[in-house]
Amino acid sequence: MAKQDSSRSARQEKPRQVRKETVVAHSVMHWEIAAKDAKKLQDFYAKVFGWKISTNNPMNYGMVETGGKGGINGGIFQTDGNIPSYVTFYITVEDLQAYLDKAESLGGKTVVPPTPIPDVGSFAMFTDPEGHCLGLFKELG
Repeated sequence: MAKQDSSRSARQEKPRQVRKETVVAHSVMHWEIAAKDAKKLQDFYAKVFGWKISTNNPMNYGMVETGGKGGINGGIFQTDGNIPSYVTFYITVEDLQAYLDKAESLGGKTVVPPTPIPDVGSFAMFTDPEGHCLGLFKELG
């Protein structure tokens, strides 16, 4: 009888899969659509995706609840006419000005300086070197 190759049996054993959790320090936390006709787009997205949209706030900002597990909520609002319509997302950071400075050092441009949102936090916006507009968000505290 031939000897069993111990290395063969070791190779046939499947390695244990260890699930690693990844913590993203600067996650996307909100998206936004700036519209020429906010009411029309709010109705459109509510009907297409079944999203709940509430404008019951002082700024008449359409807060969107996507309702999906793990989904990101967002907003749809009316531009003032001086700003073109756009779609963007917001990234959570701990220091708005530091990230604006970093973006500028890499070819980006500040569009909106750090601006408070009462009882919520503060935000800022910048464009990347190709002109895409992104937002930064810092929670209160």
